Amino acid sequence: MSTTTLDTPATTATLYLTQILVPYEDAARLLRIRDTYDWHQRVWQAFGGRDGAARDFLIRVDRKEEAYRVLILSRSVPAKPDWCPTDCFGTKEIPDKFFEHPRYRFSLLANPTWKPVKDENGNYIADAKKRKRRAITKREDLVAWLQRKAEAGGFRINADSLRTIPRGREFFHKDGRSHGTHTAVEFQGELTVTDPKMFRATVAAGIGSAKAFGFGLLVLAPLSAAD
Repeated sequence: MSTTTLDTPATTATLYLTQILVPYEDAARLLRIRDTYDWHQRVWQAFGGRDGAARDFLIRVDRKEEAYRVLILSRSVPAKPDWCPTDCFGTKEIPDKFFEHPRYRFSLLANPTWKPVKDENGNYIADAKKRKRRAITKREDLVAWLQRKAEAGGFRINADSLRTIPRGREFFHKDGRSHGTHTAVEFQGELTVTDPKMFRATVAAGIGSAKAFGFGLLVLAPLSAAD
């Protein structure tokens, strides 16, 4: 069992990748999954005994042929939740050498947003709390957003390989009282690492906002010199 804590730097923390497969019928009938917030609540059950602790994991949920595939990237080893069949749950430690490759193929499900500094009348918004996030939807703005994240995150995007795939709005209900939406976009392509330590920290921390709702997990596959 890992002794990694929330204070362990993302550049050195051991990382674990967990996959859970949940049949669609079980998700609807047994787990009563309605939205991304329900997945968030269910995944927390794999990290019990941590009331009030900060979240130190990322999740991503994809629809496969016969089941939801839930990926969890965490700094501690999750326990199999009671609702998860044993043969559909697996965790493995990500070796340090995985992050030593210079190039990767990647997929990122993100919630790209921006905060305006002026209102509709062109007046400066002094109160930062009133600068509500807005979804980024145009292709050129999405590319620019990802390039900024890459530059700050220790890698560079291969522009010729990049695909931006709109996934529509993700609705969620929280505590039966509040609700909201996220605009999902999947980025696919190839990247080159420019700062290995920063890149590893970026993978551990995730990219963009709404990470608790299934966004920000960078799914990677190393590329060989021949690719």
